[in-house]
Amino acid sequence: MAELPWPSPPLADEVVALRPWRGADVPVKLAAFHDPVFQRFSDWAPLDEASVREHQVQLEAARRRGEQIDFAVVDADDAVLGGASLYGFVEGRAGVGYWLAPAARGRGAATHAVRLLARWAFGELGVARLELTCGPDNHASQRVAERCGFRREGLLRSHLPFKGGRRDTVLYSLLPTG
Repeated sequence: MAELPWPSPPLADEVVALRPWRGADVPVKLAAFHDPVFQRFSDWAPLDEASVREHQVQLEAARRRGEQIDFAVVDADDAVLGGASLYGFVEGRAGVGYWLAPAARGRGAATHAVRLLARWAFGELGVARLELTCGPDNHASQRVAERCGFRREGLLRSHLPFKGGRRDTVLYSLLPTG
């Protein structure tokens, strides 16, 4: 796939805006990655600011290769609330991912970010199917999927390597028609 373009105009609504990550965001991102809730549902956490900076370089390289695009989710004051991404572009499909810093949870930011990404993916990128996956015990993520119109398709048993073992995954999908 060709390089994924940054949206123009940038993706935004009355609650959140999605923008490229900046160097100044690294400390906020690092703190969020060490949050116990993030750790519970993620199999990755950088050890220090240098690893977050390197990860941001890798994410930009992946965008240029057309593999994924990662956004900072920010509020009206440009404060980082979390992150959102589209990834795994294959045969008209893409995955949607997101996370929120502790202080941003429960305010609808993830729902707004996913809706913005979905409209852009279908309208500008020509994606035919979005997939959203999460752990069966990640009820907050499942609520975001459902509020955004994703349909639960099932449980993928022993789907992913996770923390030295394997994890089941709940699969949701969204089509341009709903």
